[in-house]
Amino acid sequence: MPKVFYVQPDGTERVIDGVAGDSVMSTAVRNGVAGIVGQCGGSLSCATCHVYLAAEDQQHFDAPSEDEDDMLDCTASDREDSSRLSCQLILSEGVDLHVTIPDEQA
Repeated sequence: MPKVFYVQPDGTERVIDGVAGDSVMSTAVRNGVAGIVGQCGGSLSCATCHVYLAAEDQQHFDAPSEDEDDMLDCTASDREDSSRLSCQLILSEGVDLHVTIPDEQA
């Protein structure tokens, strides 16, 4: 079972057991993780699920698609090299992920 480590802007961390095939966003929303809104429900149209993906976890994903890259230009918090939309990060069996939630989403 994959685990997702959600780190809040103040450094507090919450660890949630995820389900392979679910997104980091849906896991957060289902478990009430503060700071991940997911206003569009994962349809890649709002950027309210912006997270910073830990450097060591980036190897598990392809580069952002053109659509995701465009949406990352619309985030409320500063875009960084590690910025991803958590609706596009799909959990895999045996892969734990660490994401930091930005100060602001909407």
